[in-house]
Amino acid sequence: MPTIPTAFADVTASDSTLRRFLHGLPGVDAVGLEARAAGLGTRSIKTTAKAYAIDLAISMIDLTTLEGADTPGKVRALAAKAIHPDPTDRTTPSTAAVCVYPDMAAIAVEAVKGSGVKVASVATAFPAGRAALDVKLADTRDAVAAGADEIDMVIDRGAFLSGRYLKVFEEIRAVKEAAGPARLKVIFETGELSTYDNIRRASWLGMIAGADFIKTSTGKVAVNATPANTLLMLEAVRDYRAQTGIQVGVKPAGGIRTSKDAIKFLVLVNETVGADWLHNHWFRFGASSLLNDLLLQRQKLATGRYSGPDYVTVD
Repeated sequence: MPTIPTAFADVTASDSTLRRFLHGLPGVDAVGLEARAAGLGTRSIKTTAKAYAIDLAISMIDLTTLEGADTPGKVRALAAKAIHPDPTDRTTPSTAAVCVYPDMAAIAVEAVKGSGVKVASVATAFPAGRAALDVKLADTRDAVAAGADEIDMVIDRGAFLSGRYLKVFEEIRAVKEAAGPARLKVIFETGELSTYDNIRRASWLGMIAGADFIKTSTGKVAVNATPANTLLMLEAVRDYRAQTGIQVGVKPAGGIRTSKDAIKFLVLVNETVGADWLHNHWFRFGASSLLNDLLLQRQKLATGRYSGPDYVTVD
């Protein structure tokens, strides 16, 4: 099993000690949190900085297709786009990863071979997470055996919301072990957690259990990533590193569709956790349509005009 940070060995000894710790975290000032997120979202970005931010955002995207109608051809096309987002301009950075279902992981691995683009695979009965633990672990092992570099798991929200924190903790640890060398992103589905206090508790629970990334959402519910819930998670990883020395990444996913949105999130990162997280090893966007708008804005900065609708591929 993954090693629990020494500072939290006693905290995770039982359900009661874990509950005491999580409910002892400072309450979230919802008004203050939302005001700070909104305020940071108004920062203006000058042209040179904007060009840098657009390229940085492109390099942080997990280009995603998670549909029942996914085909090998669609996955290969998505992988080609991840490697060369703009075939007419090879200075455009590649995306961080392609994110697919486990049965498509091997196809994605072959398609991105040698490019540096990672393959992320959702697992653990994504998106609902409603399956027995042995099924979730088999899902994870299959994806890793197919060559996935990263695993995006979903927590059992039913267990979390009913206060069975140790069950969620032990499940994350088991999936982390099953993932082996693959980095583990733990998805909270923040839109279902209802309160900011729950998001803070889930963030700490995930990090203590061994998450390499904490992730807002599956993108399959009504409320996904927001500036406020992402800011809260950034504050959690900042405080966790201060306490343990361990750095954990953050991935907002779902609902981030425009360059303007992406830049707002990058400002949140810069102002909350700083330059150490301004790299795709530590910050990602889970997105399918965001890349197209970033490419259009990049072309606008380069040429002074917007390209026609045929400039970008429709995913």
